[in-house]
Amino acid sequence: LHVVFHTEIAEQDDRFNIDDVINSISEKLIRRHPHVFGERAVSGAAEVTRNWEHIKLSEGRKSLLEGIPKHLPALIRAYRLQEKASKVGFDWDNKHDVLRKVQEELHELEVAKDKSNFEEIENEFGDLLFAIVNYARFIGINPEDSLRKTNDKFKRRFNYIEKKLEENGKNITQSNLQEMDKYWEESKNRV
Repeated sequence: LHVVFHTEIAEQDDRFNIDDVINSISEKLIRRHPHVFGERAVSGAAEVTRNWEHIKLSEGRKSLLEGIPKHLPALIRAYRLQEKASKVGFDWDNKHDVLRKVQEELHELEVAKDKSNFEEIENEFGDLLFAIVNYARFIGINPEDSLRKTNDKFKRRFNYIEKKLEENGKNITQSNLQEMDKYWEESKNRV
């Protein structure tokens, strides 16, 4: 609907019309799918994806990663960056190697922490998160969805602690870790 509306405005300004839009889309589909509309034979989905990325680069993109918006949440952006790079073969062979990378990055974070250099700690923490996102991708988990569910679970459990304290005539600032932890453990079976 938006395309039609914008096309009508453009047509009034003699810039383009709906036929131009349809032709442009058709040409792009044909150009980007030579295995369907042309003579190019492919061995499978991986080759189709590599061809697709190569064709988009030949259309003027400067980088394979160019189309990934900077404004995306960091976890989603990391996932998309890794996913794009993997489409051209820049990827780990298996999840065990990725898990080893996660462990390596955790160790590097601990080394940086011992040096007490904030910038290095921050960089290593980012590397650790990036590696964890990669592991999530390898095991078929969307890290953004996973973290969102964990955030919701944390909130439910913390709200349970607050409710139990209120039932006992207290608020959260009148409690201690031992008492809160008791209700936290209880919440695992209730919420």
